[in-house]
Amino acid sequence: LLSTASRAPSGGNVQPWRIYVVNGESMARFRAFLADRPVEAPAYDIYPSPLHEPYRSSRFKIGEDMYATLGIERDDKAGRLGQSAKNLDFFGAPAAIFCFIVRIMGPPQWSDLGMFLQTFMLLAVERGLATCAQEYWSVRHGAISSFVGAPDDEMLFCGMAIGHPDPSAPINTLRSERMPLDEWAKLFELSDRHGF
Repeated sequence: LLSTASRAPSGGNVQPWRIYVVNGESMARFRAFLADRPVEAPAYDIYPSPLHEPYRSSRFKIGEDMYATLGIERDDKAGRLGQSAKNLDFFGAPAAIFCFIVRIMGPPQWSDLGMFLQTFMLLAVERGLATCAQEYWSVRHGAISSFVGAPDDEMLFCGMAIGHPDPSAPINTLRSERMPLDEWAKLFELSDRHGF
């Protein structure tokens, strides 16, 4: 999967991604290693601050829809914290990857990393696997870097749980709403005047 995903588009062929795989016995060691590690400030802004409309409402709604799908009420802080804590266990997945980017890279290379991750995720589905990209790990970047031995010139972007899907899990029934096409795309008709 990793080798095939590495064929994802990369401007100038710089391939800025750095991937660390946690699997098998290393997963148990990782969970033990992380047990007493504190939450850290992320190394990058996960969302712009402030997050303006319509983006703020979209983000709020997917959170509300997710908790409703799981039967967790809005005022159930313990339930919400418990669901968030499942990130620490990769939601029960048996394997995971941590996705780093070389720190000197800019926004174009971050888009390369995104294309690599999307390619990896689609390839996994093609092979009967499921993935869950977890930006959650950005608040534990120091601990992750220490565990995998990442050099200082690499920055953690996200983790990703990898395993077999459970179609009966309520969370897997959630389908996020998407903005209508006319809110984010302008379609121009082609005509003979333009030589097409």
